[in-house]
Amino acid sequence: MRNLTCIVCPIGCALVVEGEEQGAAAGEDGFPALTITGNRCPRGAVYAREEVRAPKRVVTATCPIAAAVSANGTGRGLYAPGRIPVKTLSPCPREKIPSLLADIYKTKVSVPVKAGDTVIADWNGEGINVIAVRTVS
Repeated sequence: MRNLTCIVCPIGCALVVEGEEQGAAAGEDGFPALTITGNRCPRGAVYAREEVRAPKRVVTATCPIAAAVSANGTGRGLYAPGRIPVKTLSPCPREKIPSLLADIYKTKVSVPVKAGDTVIADWNGEGINVIAVRTVS
């Protein structure tokens, strides 16, 4: 038995998932059959099933900004940030997050960059795009 709090909507239903034990009888999809209770809508059951079988997360991080030299040769301005916030557009499988973060931290972003610009496209063929969250010029 596993207790979860649904995060699909603001209600935050208290979900109880049963039947995930090793050796439980497999259902049609090859996974052990799950019994989910406590959800007030069908989305809660879908969330619980995904969270137990293949958890995913949207990843947020920061990328270093490539050193830019201004016209007067002084480099970035006094208040210019050294990093830019980024996030994934789609959830990443939880076991792959450390590898994704390593790649994000190695990626240097050239300015100017606008919020929504793609920083990493189709990461490792997973269909996960990383975008800039803030505009930096």
